[in-house]
Amino acid sequence: MEATGGTEELVSGELVSVAHALSLPAESYGNDPDIEMAWAMRAMQHAEIYYKLISSVDPQFLKLTKVDDQIYSEFRENFKNLRIDILDPEELKSESAKEKWRPFCLKFDGIVEDFNYGTLLRLNCSQGYTEENTIFAPRIQFFAIEIARNREGYNKAVYTGIKDNEEKEASNGGDKGASSRGEEEKGANRGGEKEKTNKREEKEKEAYKEINKSSETTM
Repeated sequence: MEATGGTEELVSGELVSVAHALSLPAESYGNDPDIEMAWAMRAMQHAEIYYKLISSVDPQFLKLTKVDDQIYSEFRENFKNLRIDILDPEELKSESAKEKWRPFCLKFDGIVEDFNYGTLLRLNCSQGYTEENTIFAPRIQFFAIEIARNREGYNKAVYTGIKDNEEKEASNGGDKGASSRGEEEKGANRGGEKEKTNKREEKEKEAYKEINKSSETTM
């Protein structure tokens, strides 16, 4: 599967560092480093798929679960003023925050599969999954925040950033071709841009397939 530039940076060298961001309770995996790494790799796989998805398609139109409407409605009813573009870890991890989140999460027990499964969540939605920008959260908490980020337009910064970079690369390629090879090369550049567009559309289809497949296992 072809990865975007941002995803390539995500994958290269950051699996181990993100593993340090995991904070599963000790009873979840004991002290077994192999099990801990297995959790980290599974969570990282989910993060990679999700980041590729919001990089490839407009997040506003994404549907992450069969009950997105219910999750979003319950979330904003219970957390009206929660800032989601840049999360404060205290709003998720403090004792008072946990007390408020617990009944919300339990509402989806039996509705969202593995609702409390550990998932990586970005603090700043305009950035990728790095150690400094990542915390560990239950799956339903991830869904609630990311569905809200998608619907309220915050995640669009990732999509537009990737798209702008692709357009700049295509434009720069066109300028160089025009200056060195003239009008004949402009046609070739247009063909190259069309090919990039086709590849981007293929990436979108791939991303949808991967996220749907992930829903059965890691999401």
